[in-house]
Amino acid sequence: MRIGELAKRAGTTTRAVRYYESRGLLPARRAVNGYRAYDESDLRLLRQIRTLQDFGFDLEETRPFVECLRAGHPAGDSCPASLDVYRRKLTELDGLIDQLVSVRAHVGEQLARAEAFRAETEPLCEMTAVPVDE
Repeated sequence: MRIGELAKRAGTTTRAVRYYESRGLLPARRAVNGYRAYDESDLRLLRQIRTLQDFGFDLEETRPFVECLRAGHPAGDSCPASLDVYRRKLTELDGLIDQLVSVRAHVGEQLARAEAFRAETEPLCEMTAVPVDE
């Protein structure tokens, strides 16, 4: 298949495909006519890259998965280097979750404090009679 079809089937752009090629993540094969040529294995590589990026992996973190797929491992994530990336990403995510939990607790405390202050300092709103122009 040509680059446009590959990009469309993978849900990305031809520009992204060329970028992945320039980074060595996708092969840069050419057909006899000079056009880039791809097959189903390239589509699989591209989908793996896109999925990992959608999950928050940066482009270099996808490299071990691509290499694992190229080595013939069906899921691309059973190689030692892929497992290491998973472990690092989980540690990173755990740190972010801890940080978010802390920020959430702080915001909740601030809200409770602000609501208590408002209840103590603001008078209750009462409906007032407004003269109606006749």
